[in-house]
Amino acid sequence: MHISAWQKSTYSPDGSNCVYVAATPTGTVHLRESDDPDVILTTTRSPLLSLIRTLKENSQRR
Repeated sequence: MHISAWQKSTYSPDGSNCVYVAATPTGTVHLRESDDPDVILTTTRSPLLSLIRTLKENSQRR
């Protein structure tokens, strides 16, 4: 599995609670958390964008 450089999410507030994102040449998106970097979630762009959109909408309703 070739993963390009990990990038810290702009929504991660500090160094201890970070979400990292990386993309592969095939378009797969990988996510990991700083607390457990060996656990990597794999998805594609469309479901990830849908999740982010839903989370943003729900956070604005509060």
